[in-house]
Amino acid sequence: MKKTYLLLLTVILNTVIFSVSAYADNRSYVWTYEYMTMPKGLWEAEVYATTEIKDINRSNINTVKHWLELEYGLTDRLDLAVYQMWKTGNKISENDTEYDGFKVRARYRFGEKGKFLLDPLVYLEYIRNDDLHKPNVGEAKLILARDIGRVNISYNQILKANLESEGLAEWEYAAGGSYKISETFRFGLESKGSYTKDKIAVGPVVSFRFGKNWMALGSAFGLNERTDDLQVRLIVGIPF
Repeated sequence: MKKTYLLLLTVILNTVIFSVSAYADNRSYVWTYEYMTMPKGLWEAEVYATTEIKDINRSNINTVKHWLELEYGLTDRLDLAVYQMWKTGNKISENDTEYDGFKVRARYRFGEKGKFLLDPLVYLEYIRNDDLHKPNVGEAKLILARDIGRVNISYNQILKANLESEGLAEWEYAAGGSYKISETFRFGLESKGSYTKDKIAVGPVVSFRFGKNWMALGSAFGLNERTDDLQVRLIVGIPF
């Protein structure tokens, strides 16, 4: 009888773990994308909260960005998403929250995990500011990743370009390494910056999975004067 109960418990746990993995985007990082797309026919809502502090000695002056993303798995390799964006400017004497525009993006995953030396994914994004006098912006990312046992490494090469003026482009990057401590918890280190503007930031990141939902929390500390002293981002994913 005990063996029967143990077998039943094992089956239930495996089913729960499999269903969570199949349904969620389950990001390990907050700025770096990994080799994954939403499964075909599934939806997920993601809520972002990002705090940017330019000078840590004047931390009461900061910007908080709020994004709401809705993504859908068009195929098992291609997903689409739309973002609505707001931002709050916190100053010494006042706070000001305003609509900040929207983004539309697509991700396409090549091959299957482990087929190539580095697993490749392409990310394309269109950004429209709420101020129609500002130019349209396009963003392209080449995402390369690899799982080695419990360790994941991911690198994003990013090109951000003004779509209305030739030559106005910026090369950026995001990169991370994480370790899967358990099926529900990962810990890692992440870096982001700009090659064009000589910006670089580094900080820790943790991600949790609870049921079908997940959460990632990370920080990035600026390593030079051109970079914000501190950036903190929280993402919560709710698949349905």
